[in-house]
Amino acid sequence: MKRLMLICLFLLPTLFSARAEEAGALDMGTYLFGHISDAYEWHITTIKGKEIAIPLPCIVIENGVHVFTQHHAAEHGYILNENGKLVNAATGQRPLDISITKNVLGLIFDSILLVVLILLCARWYKRHDVLKEKPTGLAALLEPLIVMIEQDVIKDAVGPEYKKFSPYLLTAFFFILINNLMGIFPIFPGGANITGNIAVTGVLALFTFLMVNLFGNKHYWKDILWPDVPLFLKVIPIMPLIEILGMFTKPFSLMIRLFANMLAGHIMLLSVIALVFLSAAMGPVLNGSLTVIAAFFGVFLDCLEFLVAFLQAYVFTMLSAVFIGLAHQHPETETN
Repeated sequence: MKRLMLICLFLLPTLFSARAEEAGALDMGTYLFGHISDAYEWHITTIKGKEIAIPLPCIVIENGVHVFTQHHAAEHGYILNENGKLVNAATGQRPLDISITKNVLGLIFDSILLVVLILLCARWYKRHDVLKEKPTGLAALLEPLIVMIEQDVIKDAVGPEYKKFSPYLLTAFFFILINNLMGIFPIFPGGANITGNIAVTGVLALFTFLMVNLFGNKHYWKDILWPDVPLFLKVIPIMPLIEILGMFTKPFSLMIRLFANMLAGHIMLLSVIALVFLSAAMGPVLNGSLTVIAAFFGVFLDCLEFLVAFLQAYVFTMLSAVFIGLAHQHPETETN
């Protein structure tokens, strides 16, 4: 259903974009990718044609360390290529780029916010006796989430050794959740497309891959390298190759699922909002009608994205816990 909505909402602005661009209106390509792509500055708003943006430090390592802002890149011998990345103006080659981009700044802010929220919650438990009084405030909000994820997801999926993996899985859940929610919030410091960036989801999937394979027991590796199948399938070896391939496809699916769903949500919202501007050159009746429709759809999709933000964090944590649990099964539990 979400894919069908995405296709419809993406095609609808496309139908209007040609005529709107002829009238000097919105450029859909620049509009969409300008919002979902990373950047060397954080655009806040535009007032009377003047863009209000926060310049971010570009840090380049090439024959030394160069620090500058995007607007002074040419003075240091760098330009932006067609993908919006810094390249050497003379050679066209990309240097080692460790700039504080929009996504990096958003990631830093969201991570600090997450640490503050968890420490404030821990502070309440440190100052109160939970056997005599119930949690209040932030602790009352976070405790049900923590208990639900640990007891109903991690414990059931991982098994008796779940406490060893709870810190990572709970961190992954809340990290994804807070970045998803901040990505929906349209005002600075929200709006960064962090979990819609495949590099971020790739690192999260890599952590799960390491947790599964570094801490897997001997039965897990036996099932991969010498599975319980007819001998000729192991000697050729067909099944071991399939099992080894499965080791990499599992985290790959985690990466793509989170990336694609969050990116699709941003595109859906932006496409609906774009209807207001694309129909501006088509008369007040059509523009007014589509503005009302876009407003209602925008509110609906925002509410839907709140649900998706939680759901995607839940799914990533659940699947990670399942993969870890499969790596810790014992022969006696597999037959039960």
